[in-house]
Amino acid sequence: QVQLVQSGGGPVQAGGSLRLSCAASGLTFSTYVMGWFRQAPGREREFVAAVSSSGGRLVYADSVKGQFTISRDNAKNTVYLQINSLKPEDTAVYYCAADRFGGRFPQNAIEWHYWGQGTQVTVSS
Repeated sequence: QVQLVQSGGGPVQAGGSLRLSCAASGLTFSTYVMGWFRQAPGREREFVAAVSSSGGRLVYADSVKGQFTISRDNAKNTVYLQINSLKPEDTAVYYCAADRFGGRFPQNAIEWHYWGQGTQVTVSS
């Protein structure tokens, strides 16, 4: 049974930083593309970032480039999302996701098979 268990998140002031973690079990982690999405109230789930199975290729949404950093540790079966210079508009529920895509990094949430439980990030001004 595949499980993605998220940690991190919470309330933070604008300008602060957070690191989200997502620990995977029940799958061969090193063969999966890992991604992060977020969903703000009343909005669709949007792609944030993805990392290839080896960690050698990173993809970001244009809106978060330079602010968000995705990374993974295959020895710990964990993917991370470092978020710096947080802004109120970053407030959302953040989700990690996993799937096997070969060389693709789909930005449509519907294409991803496994999901974490979500973690709330609330940025106050």
